[in-house]
Amino acid sequence: MNILGVDVGGSGIKGAIVDTTSGNLVSERIRIETPQPATPEAVGLTIKELARQHGWTGPIGIGFPAAIQHGIARTAANIDKAFIGTSVSELFSTQTGCPVYVANDADVAGLAEMRFGAGKDHHGVVLIVTIGTGLGTALFTNGQLLPNTELGHIYLDNGIEAERFASEAARDADALKWKQWGTRFNHYLCAMEALLWPDLVILGGGASSKMEKFASQITIKAPVVPAKFLNQAGIVGAALYAQSQLG
Repeated sequence: MNILGVDVGGSGIKGAIVDTTSGNLVSERIRIETPQPATPEAVGLTIKELARQHGWTGPIGIGFPAAIQHGIARTAANIDKAFIGTSVSELFSTQTGCPVYVANDADVAGLAEMRFGAGKDHHGVVLIVTIGTGLGTALFTNGQLLPNTELGHIYLDNGIEAERFASEAARDADALKWKQWGTRFNHYLCAMEALLWPDLVILGGGASSKMEKFASQITIKAPVVPAKFLNQAGIVGAALYAQSQLG
């Protein structure tokens, strides 16, 4: 089954048509800059344009940077606060003219990795961290997702919010070399290990493709591996989420 998967990020909105039986992209991956300010109306029009460029009129799955409860945004990370309390599923369905299914962006990236990627057939506790404008997290126990964990927003023992200290945006803002940033990111992973004791940690997002540059700084006991889908996990997982809602 083919579904348009869309990954909404703080800097870019990316989409491609996904074969949900294999996890493969069957179209070009298109990226459009996230509108600024990223208001509900502006983001919806961007998603509509993505669908138009793909010639798409079927179901759409969207990974969105917010806690999503029954289709309603309860938080707004790196997007306009006007999204809070908005039924994003209904809004985007109306704007695109397509049935739209929305879930947290890190959760859908996790679905892709657990179905087809680095977490496939892995039992126990798996923590997935997506590294980008923020830090997204997805937590699985024996393959079952605990949604909307938002563990990038915890405050570390240095008094700084985790994603403001150890995201890729923080690395860029402070002009850190990879090993310098890796020490910060390890600080975050140590906090996660003390709270959750995962059996496996999977790193996604753009920084995961550079893991060899900071892996030497990671000291936690759990194995830490890059995501198979790298920064395409959100697109693939969004399509998988939409398929699960279609029944």
